[in-house]
Amino acid sequence: MAFDIAVKRVYEPPAKADGQRVLVDRIWPRGVAKKDAALTLWLKEIAPSEALRKWFGHKPERWAGFQKRYRAELDVNKEAVAQLRDLLREGKVTLLYGAHDEVHNNAVALAAYLEAQANC
Repeated sequence: MAFDIAVKRVYEPPAKADGQRVLVDRIWPRGVAKKDAALTLWLKEIAPSEALRKWFGHKPERWAGFQKRYRAELDVNKEAVAQLRDLLREGKVTLLYGAHDEVHNNAVALAAYLEAQANC
């Protein structure tokens, strides 16, 4: 079963097409009011560990290593992953993140992880 997953910066305005909006960062994004984020859920438990986040430092040259390590964390974070899968079974989910880099961030890695698992 394929999931309908989108990835979007939390700083972009909410849209009806977003479906359920889930913030997947451990730290609340600077300058965003909670009411303006229009979240369905803040699932900080699914974010990369503090140690992994600091190691990665949003350095593109560490992207492959980050994805591998993050997947390993997700493999043992069954409760948070199951919570997100339950939302995905209800319909479209937009994973929200605060990073500047739109290609190398945990929401992109998480979406790829979920899509790969859905295709197994």
